[in-house]
Amino acid sequence: MRKSVHSGAASQLRALLREARTAAKLRQQDVADRLGKPQSFVAKYERGERQLDVIEFIEIATVLGSDPVRLLKIVVDSQKALRRRR
Repeated sequence: MRKSVHSGAASQLRALLREARTAAKLRQQDVADRLGKPQSFVAKYERGERQLDVIEFIEIATVLGSDPVRLLKIVVDSQKALRRRR
């Protein structure tokens, strides 16, 4: 089993966070400043070099103006659809 940071679900979640950031017209530095983290923190989770824990994910989604539950539901529903196709 490969690490979850490299899974399709993790990639999809990273893409959703990136899309939310760009839709909010925020730079990585803007997000990092709001989180009290270095810009590299944002770059690393967006590239898949760092895993987020649940609390970090909620904080990031909130800073981006996104509903963390909605974002997770997108990923969960996508995973369910993949399993049904197999």
